[in-house]
Amino acid sequence: MGLSELTRNAVHVLPEGGLERKLALGRPLRVKMGIDVTAPDVTLGNGIPLQRMRAFQDEGHTGVLIVGDYTTRIGDPSGRKTERPMIEPEVIDANAKRYFEHASTIIDPERTEVRFNSEWLGKLDFAEILRLTRTTTVARMLERDDFAKRFAASEPISVSELLYPLMQAYDSVAVEADVELGGTDQLYNLLMGRDVMEAYGLEPQVALTVEYLDSWDGTGMSASRGNYIGLKEAPEEQFGKAMRIPDSLLSQWYRLIMERDDVPDDPFQAKLELARFIVRRAWGEEAVAGAEEHFTRVVREGQAPDDVPEIEHAEPVVHLPALLAETFGQSTSHWRRVIDQGGVRADGRVLDSYDVDTASIAGEVIQAGKRQFLRIRAA
Repeated sequence: MGLSELTRNAVHVLPEGGLERKLALGRPLRVKMGIDVTAPDVTLGNGIPLQRMRAFQDEGHTGVLIVGDYTTRIGDPSGRKTERPMIEPEVIDANAKRYFEHASTIIDPERTEVRFNSEWLGKLDFAEILRLTRTTTVARMLERDDFAKRFAASEPISVSELLYPLMQAYDSVAVEADVELGGTDQLYNLLMGRDVMEAYGLEPQVALTVEYLDSWDGTGMSASRGNYIGLKEAPEEQFGKAMRIPDSLLSQWYRLIMERDDVPDDPFQAKLELARFIVRRAWGEEAVAGAEEHFTRVVREGQAPDDVPEIEHAEPVVHLPALLAETFGQSTSHWRRVIDQGGVRADGRVLDSYDVDTASIAGEVIQAGKRQFLRIRAA
């Protein structure tokens, strides 16, 4: 496979020559990647660095997947203008359970070591935390672009946020990482890992970042923004969302997701091929035909599918955001936005209220967005 495949789509491989020196050691490398479990889905964008982990695994190296159950309690401040809200422990636990299953769409589970960073971060006493803080300085922290901007604007930066990159760096100490993977916004954290490893007497890791995947709205794909395709989202949703991307993003999606440069000349056919690839990788060949048929019937021809799920509702009023979130996933705030935009209909008429009389929509086909349908049965 060679170095070029290991570093495909890489933006940074630091320090220069570092990966070559690691490979020359002649032993399996420990290739680390972590995702804070702030959302229940691992996105197609998260999959780009996971593809690099798979490339290393195919060369005989070990993937070390860090479930950030402990660091999620703080939240990664990368790219943030304000501190992230705290997440309830039970939500973190629920999200963490789905993490490995989703990531295994791409990585080789047999060659993956799964670690929860609460294993070591939860055991640090105050003396050890002080030792960790001595590995860097406040001035070094404020070199970070998002912190620097907030400091210059006199916006608050909590001490817990300053600790986040140190905690992520300590993950590299705990698992003795040789290489750490991440998106370009993680470069500061990855380089901090090098500094902290050296302070603990370990050979510093190589930092490898990859390009971020742009979503159909022109911003980076993010579970928190809702503009994503989940690695294990329903096949129909994966297919339909892939068909939404603008023509201008086809070359990027082909290069990053399919790792191909030969984009078909016909944009529609190119999107079909891309959508089939995404569904096939997650669900297998049998799911592709069903997802494509669903897209043709529901999106292109505007018909409801034959197998509309039926939900029994005993209350006199339906709170649509909660019902749709429970049935289709996403957050209640996401579905409130869809309702506000006129994207929820009952037998074709727009539902513009969050709360609807159950009797008024019982038995009708409710369409939520372009591709999701249900029918409510009054109990």
